[in-house]
Amino acid sequence: MTYRYVDVHCHPNLGDLQKDQDGVIKRMHEEGVLGIVVGVDLESSREAVRLANEHEHLFATVGLHPNYTQKQEFNINAFEELIAEKKVVGVGECGVDYFRQSTSTPEEDVQKDWKEKQWEVFKQHVQLAQKHKKPLMIHCRPSRNSVDAYEEVADYLEDIVRSPGFAQEGEVGDLRGNMHFFVGDVEVAKRFWKLGFSTSFTGVLTFTHDYDEVVRSAPLNLLLTETDAPYAAPVPHRGEINQPVYVELVVEAIARIREESLEEIRQAMIENGRRIFSLE
Repeated sequence: MTYRYVDVHCHPNLGDLQKDQDGVIKRMHEEGVLGIVVGVDLESSREAVRLANEHEHLFATVGLHPNYTQKQEFNINAFEELIAEKKVVGVGECGVDYFRQSTSTPEEDVQKDWKEKQWEVFKQHVQLAQKHKKPLMIHCRPSRNSVDAYEEVADYLEDIVRSPGFAQEGEVGDLRGNMHFFVGDVEVAKRFWKLGFSTSFTGVLTFTHDYDEVVRSAPLNLLLTETDAPYAAPVPHRGEINQPVYVELVVEAIARIREESLEEIRQAMIENGRRIFSLE
């Protein structure tokens, strides 16, 4: 089977896609789409691993999404067992989300507790990723009209790289990953690219020009395509359930924005996905 596209972040283990899971996965295979099924809590992470083990064209990442950290304790032993699975290619979805805090929890003490918990759990994910030498799948959503979360995550990752003994074997070592569903600006993106982190983009590129400059500025080898299905469906499917096979439309949008050959972008995106996440 020849695979032509890669969706590095999708959720056939969740919601509306889970209801039509067999059909979603079959369509991905028929259209030549490799997919990384992303866990957001322990149950969905186990489901991601199950799907990856059952389907050649699927892989998994496992983690506790920042918006779930108040609902579920991070069972580090259970997640570490999953990370050791052969077809688990990354750690996450993990990170920090300030958007929901800034819009739904105005009380200062609540926001402080939520933020501290998110950071505590995120740091545990980073430690596991380094220990097992697997890339991070980072969810980073800033406060409204801000890039605050991106700046703080960049600060944290840069501190790790500057720490004594970073390049040594052991607990501190390999640090790499992808900034999923990137919505920051060029300046903060450059900080992640300098660290060797990739940025992935969704079908949002089909209905807004807000991120065109970032897409144009990105090193081609650090660009990735994703759908985040079932969320954020691209044009012409706005208002519908998003599908991993719509990743083709993301590739087309990147080629249009960068004014580069569609075939060149298509090949680069699947090569990047294979390399960054070690998809075999």
